[in-house]
Amino acid sequence: MKKIQMVDLGSQYQKIKSEVNASINDVLESSAFINGPLVKEFQSNLEKYLGVKHVIPCANGTDALQIAMMGLGLKPGDEVITTDFTFASTVEVIALLGLTPVLVDVCPNLFTINVESVEKAITPKTKAIVPVHLFGHCANMEVIMDIATKHNLYVIEDCAQSMGADYIFSNGQSVKSGAIGHVSATSFFPSKNLGCYGDGGAIFTNDDDLAHIIRGIVNHGMYTRYHHDVVGVNSRLDSIQAAVLNAKLPHLDAYNKARQSAAKKYTEKLQGIEALVLPVVRCDQPNGAASCNCHVFHQYTIRLIHGDRDALVTHLNSKGIPCGVYYPIPLHRQKAYKSERYNEADFKVTNQLSNEVFSLPMHTELEDDQIDYIVNTIKEFLG
Repeated sequence: MKKIQMVDLGSQYQKIKSEVNASINDVLESSAFINGPLVKEFQSNLEKYLGVKHVIPCANGTDALQIAMMGLGLKPGDEVITTDFTFASTVEVIALLGLTPVLVDVCPNLFTINVESVEKAITPKTKAIVPVHLFGHCANMEVIMDIATKHNLYVIEDCAQSMGADYIFSNGQSVKSGAIGHVSATSFFPSKNLGCYGDGGAIFTNDDDLAHIIRGIVNHGMYTRYHHDVVGVNSRLDSIQAAVLNAKLPHLDAYNKARQSAAKKYTEKLQGIEALVLPVVRCDQPNGAASCNCHVFHQYTIRLIHGDRDALVTHLNSKGIPCGVYYPIPLHRQKAYKSERYNEADFKVTNQLSNEVFSLPMHTELEDDQIDYIVNTIKEFLG
């Protein structure tokens, strides 16, 4: 059995080595390292894949979120509602811009933002909602968009973990993650479903005017060289990272299917263990992950509801099985984001999840014997 890794990028690279190397070599030969032809080619290819009018590449996913908010013209003091159960970058950029983060609870099994909590949190100062498509599963975008329309709010999708996932509306319409909100932000961090070999990110929108504003913001506020029309930042996807992404994009659907297949095997083998709550998919089609593309399993995240989660993680690590705890401390308890506005009673689910969740190795190269070993080790610990 191969050594088990949380993400096996090395084995993935070996399978696409010639494509990636050729794409990178094109950049080296051209020496167009910033805003070169491959950046524009990747941008165009991703627009076609997602079905969005505009993809604006940038330096990383955190920048993508910040630039999206800057592009919308949000002002200091404006309230932005987002989930308490996610990585800090989502709330970090809200605070950096002088906006007021309003954290709300999540759904216990889907881990995504609770739409009822969103509606309750809206005030006259609320300007935007940031749903996070956590672990590869889309938030309830149909209801969120309805809430936003009702209250005249912007929706900024954080789709860093859900690249390639489909959201199915009640009328049967299927739309790619990131193509639903007013603007969306993603990360191409190496471990993502579509990852580069460094940092990278992008903003998506179907709004022509917003896209124009954002294109200026990512490049020091310039549309014409040395003419600074808006306050901007320096946030560009370099050509070598675009070359890697352009080589990997045609494989994305296959990568997601491999993740879904691994998730299905995990679920089949762990089913029936009373101490565990396994991942679920909002789509009610038979066989869950194998029958739809609603969840692309950036992580395979389990809840241990009876037992010591940290002891189990330690046991797995001792047996050569890496696993992650995403996220051990809710954002409302983080020193940087504590506020007297928050009431612990409003975060019952997030507080519970932070004590229960753990994520198993999940990537495109997982092999059956590795999955069997991981499952048997869990069963061994739980007795």
